[in-house]
Amino acid sequence: ILSLGILSFLFILSLVVYNYYKTYYSENTNFDEESVYLYIKSGSGLTNFKKQICITIMIKTCYFGGGCFWCTEAIFKNINGVISIYPGYMGGDTKNPTYKQVCEGLTGHAEIVKIDYNSSIISFKDLLSVFFSTHDPTTLNRQGNDIGTQYRSSVFTNDDNEVKILKNYIEELDKTFEKKIVTTIEDLSEFYLAEDYHHNYYDLNKNVPYCSVVIGPKIKKLLNSKNSFLKDV
Repeated sequence: ILSLGILSFLFILSLVVYNYYKTYYSENTNFDEESVYLYIKSGSGLTNFKKQICITIMIKTCYFGGGCFWCTEAIFKNINGVISIYPGYMGGDTKNPTYKQVCEGLTGHAEIVKIDYNSSIISFKDLLSVFFSTHDPTTLNRQGNDIGTQYRSSVFTNDDNEVKILKNYIEELDKTFEKKIVTTIEDLSEFYLAEDYHHNYYDLNKNVPYCSVVIGPKIKKLLNSKNSFLKDV
């Protein structure tokens, strides 16, 4: 019992120390992402503990809406530096919306994906490059035959730096499109995780007509593009 108590105390103590150092290094370093990446890679002056803290700080999250989340999830699963992807809903008024409610277009939510990524491997701007090249950002509330506000091209963020990067990216990209980009930049709000059967939908349902006709060709085009952000197969 005494040994168990000591182990519990040491575990709690390690969590307290870890969170302290994580906060300290996050608030008291002036490194940009590239500098931190090189710092981690070199290992100069780093203990394994501090190195893990730096890596943890580099893990970030973004929220993209590019039409049906089955497709957006399938796209970003192939991108290097992406740690995890979760389909869900954001930007509406109804609490705990269901897929059926969102598809009716009455809740105000968009179908989106939450992407956790290692920013020492891929940047927010790089992710924007993938996002804008794999859906049509010029069609209002529509992607192909999927029509409704739930399919709007959208990015959700409260980060001023991300908003700046996004606006600059859209401004430059607008010059390459015949039609105006209508992607919305929306405030980050509560994220509602989609029902279980939506997760990893494409990989589990490749024979479903929507997957084989709509998503399949997009994935094939991406994989054949030799995009530098693709994961090694």
